[in-house]
Amino acid sequence: MSISIKHLSYTYSKGTPFEHKALDDISLNVEEGEFLAIVGHTGSGKSTFLQHLNGIIKLTEGEVKVLDIDLNVRRPDYKKLRFSVGMVFQYPEYQLFDETVEKDVGFGPRNMKLDGEEIKARVKEAIELVGLNFEDVKEKSPFELSGGQKRRVAIAGVLAMRPKILVLDEPTAGLDPLGKRDILELVQKLRESVCPTVIMVTHDMDIVSAYATRAIVLQKGKMIFDGTPQELFALDNIKELGLDLSASAAIAEELRKVGFNISTNAITPEILVEEILKEIGDDNA
Repeated sequence: MSISIKHLSYTYSKGTPFEHKALDDISLNVEEGEFLAIVGHTGSGKSTFLQHLNGIIKLTEGEVKVLDIDLNVRRPDYKKLRFSVGMVFQYPEYQLFDETVEKDVGFGPRNMKLDGEEIKARVKEAIELVGLNFEDVKEKSPFELSGGQKRRVAIAGVLAMRPKILVLDEPTAGLDPLGKRDILELVQKLRESVCPTVIMVTHDMDIVSAYATRAIVLQKGKMIFDGTPQELFALDNIKELGLDLSASAAIAEELRKVGFNISTNAITPEILVEEILKEIGDDNA
């Protein structure tokens, strides 16, 4: 098991007029190899939840264990936690700061107190993992790169610490369709080769349908759904929860309204096409 969470709650500005309960009694386990999507309205607690996973927000109520690191002990090993859980924030390119790509990506390994050769090896490996040519970009300023390249460099900086869990907060925000596709393909590649467990906050339900193996929905700090994407898009009240269908699920819904026998599992373009072809074949039989 990668992550175990029991009765996690968190309140901002506790005991003040600005008190706000951001998380309310969240319990779940995340198994190794899962791609967990976290969805919900702005302010539902998604980012607060993520920030508990690598100790950015300190645990105050409930129990959290990540890999073999127990956050309930008096002095959790936050350094080990942050090396083990790679956190990619929304607009991660805004976190770039060093004068060259090589130095920026090497920031984490330097904090790990690795020797120079190991740092260089990890930096080269991470830059190539995200699809950039090490020799081409190592001496460049990260601020000279395109938006998509900057995001790749920011992700490389996380990968250079060789985390076992990859956590991403809206990684495709602000990207054009091509850039979005590239980042998602990169995340999938990393999941298959480096970080088998991925946790992603997203508002994009097409990402949920195409990539996630599991989804949870947060609403006002409470977890109100936990299941597969197919189960999520089959909910009768999904729109009442303030969530959209994936584009394919929305088309399937409209086709069902006019009499087509399209499965509620048609949540991706591939499945939708199969369902339509099957329906047309049945009609012509």
